[in-house]
Amino acid sequence: MKNILSPLLLLLLTASAFAQENVTYQKPPESILKLADYQRPPSVQIGSKKQHMLYFFRPTYKTLDDLNQAELRLGGLRVNPITNISSTVTYIDNIKVRKLSEKTERQITGLPENARIANVSWNDAETMVSFTNTVASGVEVWVIELASASARKLTQPNACAAMGNPAAWFSDGKSLLVRMLPNNRKPLLDDKKNLPTGPIVSTADGSISQNRTYQDLLKNKTDEANFETLITSELYKVELDGKATLFLPAALYAGSSFSPDGSLLLVSTIEKPFSYIVPLGRFPLRTDVYDLSGKLVKEVNSTPLTEVMPKGFMAVRKGKRYMSWRNDKPATLFFVEALDEGNPANKVAFRDELFTWDAPFSGPPV
Repeated sequence: MKNILSPLLLLLLTASAFAQENVTYQKPPESILKLADYQRPPSVQIGSKKQHMLYFFRPTYKTLDDLNQAELRLGGLRVNPITNISSTVTYIDNIKVRKLSEKTERQITGLPENARIANVSWNDAETMVSFTNTVASGVEVWVIELASASARKLTQPNACAAMGNPAAWFSDGKSLLVRMLPNNRKPLLDDKKNLPTGPIVSTADGSISQNRTYQDLLKNKTDEANFETLITSELYKVELDGKATLFLPAALYAGSSFSPDGSLLLVSTIEKPFSYIVPLGRFPLRTDVYDLSGKLVKEVNSTPLTEVMPKGFMAVRKGKRYMSWRNDKPATLFFVEALDEGNPANKVAFRDELFTWDAPFSGPPV
């Protein structure tokens, strides 16, 4: 009898275990739900002219869909390959606006349904605000008219937000420069289907360097191809009526910024070769200045691949660094260069030298 009951008991326990596996997510008791299920207070942003204040409302928790999204980790980036935006972005789901001369805020009307808002930016006059909205198939650019507290969609879900905010206002406040996915964009490669055709070869030239351990680096040719596909974009000038005109052709655009007077555009572009030991911040980078018609004015900087650096946290690369526009000048760049060759072990009176460079950049920096 003992020998018969033991298998039966084991069968019943096994069936019970299988039945317990089919459990769905459930809500906790009401007492716990009251503590956990709350609306977090909004964050606020005040315009520089001190006329309007925006209220940004965010979900208290991420959804299961957010946590289960696709992700590619390439060159130091973490990007959703379907929507082409960072997989780490925290979304806004509602926006309100308040005039600082008034006591109550107004709800922005016309916002997208199930909004997933990010990359909010004001135009120079602070009469309009742009933002991105992420949908299942990609990223859209929207605008808000503050006077009427109303929003409307400006582009289809084809903005390229892998490198951050894809939209920047022209100084007239009537158009935006938008990074968009190329029409002939290549499909992403599957490393399980695209087998390597040869080994990965690393070359050591004997240079002394101390590199940190970086996350999410490129590992092979498939990663290189997918990295290039993810960040390649075209620059378009998009009017407020949605009309889009090509401004610059497809390239690996890393960033862009208008001069304070709005007459020039500074554009940074990532170039090859890529690296398997450092992230994209140390890939080759070319920086150019364009006029508002898209004509090249001057190549103002070219940085090579920087894999080898001196020891120490204060070590930097040689050449121009931190190039940007001076806010107090119409169209003047500034940058720094290391006086110690980027090596903190070298004894010098000053570590860096600061330069300015006036447009049209025909003379030397001073």
